[in-house]
Amino acid sequence: MADTKREIERKYESDDSGLPDLTGVAGVAAVLDKGVAQLDATYYDTQGEHLAAASITLRRRTGGSDAGWHLKFPVSPGVRDEIRAALSDSVPRVLTGLVRSRVRDLELLPVVRLVSDRDVRHLVDADGGLLAEVSVDAVRAERLTGGDGVAQWTEIEVELADGGDPAFLDKVEKRLKKTGVRPSASASKLARALTETGGAKRLKPARKAPETAGDHVMAYIRAQRDAIVELDPAVRRDVDDSVHRMRVATRRMRSAFKSYEKVLDRAVTDPIGAELKWLAGELGVNRDHEVLTERLTAALDGLPRVLLPDQVRTRLRTWSHARPGGSRSRLIAVLDGKRYLDLLAALDAVVDGPPLLKAAGGQPPKVISTAVRKDFGKLTELVERAVVLSPGADRDLAIHEARKKCKRTRYSAEAASAALGEPAVDLVRSMKSLQGLLGDHQDSVMTREALRDLAGQAHVARESGFTYGVLYGREERRAELVELDLPVTWPSIKGAMEV
Repeated sequence: MADTKREIERKYESDDSGLPDLTGVAGVAAVLDKGVAQLDATYYDTQGEHLAAASITLRRRTGGSDAGWHLKFPVSPGVRDEIRAALSDSVPRVLTGLVRSRVRDLELLPVVRLVSDRDVRHLVDADGGLLAEVSVDAVRAERLTGGDGVAQWTEIEVELADGGDPAFLDKVEKRLKKTGVRPSASASKLARALTETGGAKRLKPARKAPETAGDHVMAYIRAQRDAIVELDPAVRRDVDDSVHRMRVATRRMRSAFKSYEKVLDRAVTDPIGAELKWLAGELGVNRDHEVLTERLTAALDGLPRVLLPDQVRTRLRTWSHARPGGSRSRLIAVLDGKRYLDLLAALDAVVDGPPLLKAAGGQPPKVISTAVRKDFGKLTELVERAVVLSPGADRDLAIHEARKKCKRTRYSAEAASAALGEPAVDLVRSMKSLQGLLGDHQDSVMTREALRDLAGQAHVARESGFTYGVLYGREERRAELVELDLPVTWPSIKGAMEV
């Protein structure tokens, strides 16, 4: 079992040993000496240091109050999420899963050992509440893999108390700077150890500014590949909105493959697109059901109490838990499976060796704008067909198809933004607005289907279906308003198309 903790800390260097007086920091009533602890940590990574390249650390540490395995993911400068697992001889399975998208099938090896003498102080307020923990760490680093060097240094670490105000760290830093202490040049002890123990310094290759159409398209493709890899641990941890964001990354990449078929060889990208569609489907097994449940729950909350007999909420809860076949364990099994790892390898191959066609070497304004215009033209046909159809199933389907094409146009415009500038940015904004309008219509269609299902179940159980009928009527009206708004909104969007 693993626990997660948000860690907010800052590291400093000083030419003097010891800790400056911090009693003058605003809000600090006392500085409590908590003694010295010896910490012994072994850091694990692949031989190619894939985790370090992503600023991820995995260690086994003894000593101190939190002995065990610690896996840290960067959130923002000075902020990391630390996932902890109990002490064991080998890397816990729950942690290896969280780094699988980075290490794939490579072996995790001990790369560095850090032994630290930690002199700890607690900064407390007038009520004795902990504000921050400050420590002076005397560190000895020993390379275990990829070299045999050693290094020693002393650093000051300030970690904010759980739930504390990050602005407090600014006050501590202001005091430290007045005494000659300076922020550390290294983001972490591991980063410094890898540099100072004589191993090969691995720098990310500098990427040149996009010049050709192919450069711009591949920058977008690369961003989606990176998003999928980076979101993998969050999906495994069930972080809010992570599944949705990962699905969107798969859609963006599939869309780019199709929109920029003159730039990238579809003989290569189509099979990958099919696998991305499979992954999106696995990620979304429960997503649509959850969205409908949220919409129905919100709709019930807006009804008068007289229309809410207990059976209605009970039936909705039963319906919401009758999911179409997905579970957390099933999704984790998908992410641990060979098919998913093969997909990640295929994405790497496309990024590292793009299947570029002749047009990829062309000037971005011409090649990219042509692709965007083509998508927008197809969208125009679908919208204009939808607005002339009579209300009903055919119009519902036409609006749904227009919504899908709207997404594709939005994504192709996103990929074009760096090359085409403000016109593409404006188009993205317009497509996002249109997508919301069309999406509300599709949500109404799906919600009405769910309400028919609920009403049918209620009828079989000899319960009143009146409430479901009221909600159905409201959903019909919402769809009708979209259908009335679309012919009014569309001409202004079409007229603003300048890409």
